[in-house]
Amino acid sequence: MPRIVVAGGGLIGLAAAMMLAKDGCEVTVLERDGDAVPGSPEDAWRDWDRRGIAQFRQAHFLHPAGRHILGSLLPEVPEAMRGAGATTFDLVALLPPFVEDRAPREGDERFVTITGRRPVIEYAFAGCAERRVDVRRGVTVTELVTGQPAAAGVPQVTGVRTSDGEHIACDLVIDAMGRRSELPRWLAAIGARPAAEEAEDSGFTYYTRYFRSPDGAPPAFITGMLTHFDSFSLLTLPGDAGTWSVTIYISSRDQALKELRRPDNWAALIAACPLHAHLAQAEAISEIIPMSGVVDRQRRMVVDGTPVATGILPVGDALCCTNPSLGRGMTMGLMHAAGTAEVVGKHLGDPVALAAEHDRMSQDRIMPWYRQTVQLDRARKAQIDASMAGSPAAPGTPPPGLDGGGTPGWTELQVAMLYDADVFRAFMEIISMLAMPEEIMARPGFAEHLAKSMAGREPFELPGPSRAGLLASLA
Repeated sequence: MPRIVVAGGGLIGLAAAMMLAKDGCEVTVLERDGDAVPGSPEDAWRDWDRRGIAQFRQAHFLHPAGRHILGSLLPEVPEAMRGAGATTFDLVALLPPFVEDRAPREGDERFVTITGRRPVIEYAFAGCAERRVDVRRGVTVTELVTGQPAAAGVPQVTGVRTSDGEHIACDLVIDAMGRRSELPRWLAAIGARPAAEEAEDSGFTYYTRYFRSPDGAPPAFITGMLTHFDSFSLLTLPGDAGTWSVTIYISSRDQALKELRRPDNWAALIAACPLHAHLAQAEAISEIIPMSGVVDRQRRMVVDGTPVATGILPVGDALCCTNPSLGRGMTMGLMHAAGTAEVVGKHLGDPVALAAEHDRMSQDRIMPWYRQTVQLDRARKAQIDASMAGSPAAPGTPPPGLDGGGTPGWTELQVAMLYDADVFRAFMEIISMLAMPEEIMARPGFAEHLAKSMAGREPFELPGPSRAGLLASLA
């Protein structure tokens, strides 16, 4: 039986471990945070200290594509999530009020997901994983162990040494250490070439607060889940057990708006957005939770056609991570875990082929989503920078959030989806991570239907404070 060590016991490390165990591997998960899994979902939310995950209590969302992966490969996990109080959420319920054709469509079930607060989701994952694999908490990888190379000049990882001094021999190491992966240090220590890496600060600061309904009923997400104004954005996401999150995010360079970290200023801004104000008119169950310094980063373990090392594969955020404003990280990680289990099942006996096929799979399935997310980040940053500078928008410039940074048809999709039921569903396929924009635009007849739906339509700007009004209220 092949033996695999997974470094990192977060959502994606646990998912990868369970997928590999189902394929007949003996899997050991090493998680550096030592706290045991709490006894209940509410204990997980209130008390679980996951020091290794900076975003543990920030807003999270499992997109429908992620729900499909779990339902297909790990059906016990969605069941455990439901048992923990996770919310079943149908994105078709976000159909804009301007759409006259409100009849259901065949296949609408693809837009249904199940989601919750991150600690509650991880509680469910951990409960399933600890029944299937060996999860050791409070243990971390200190260094990689190498053996006979499978290719000349390329280190072959054959095990790990842990923080308690144990040497664990294995056929493969999975790095699921997330944003704080120590992969560069590990590679340098075994004499490997560095992985190719590109990184940039996403440039956003987040202020998140959680609320709970008095009767357990979810609120109405009138404008969808992500709304852009000229110099700030609102991200509103359903949680579990009658909870939801409201996040204001701004440019990290916008010193004036950092006053939004104060509860009175934060509440005043939400109250000034008529279609969002009701979301903060409930019991607050958290303080304002800030986060900044979030990096968009991607790594590649095959450089110039040759692996930098064999016997080790980065998965999820250890390979590529994005800012949380689109909520894609969890679903991208599950996509990557599923793809990793697939290539491991086919190529574990050939370390060089495994490295090459893992790289190919990552480039084909994950990196298009990463690149599109970064495009949208850059476009949004440019819009906020222009607002901060007081620069008037050039004629024809899309309103806040509608500039896709080169994403095909993005502006047109976001306008037409307000009025056309089929364009709305096409746009939701992208939001749900079921299809890339290029796939949607390439469908026979879709571009023509989009142009017809756009005829005579103008972008609709949601009511909310201007930058001048916001600065005046903060002053």
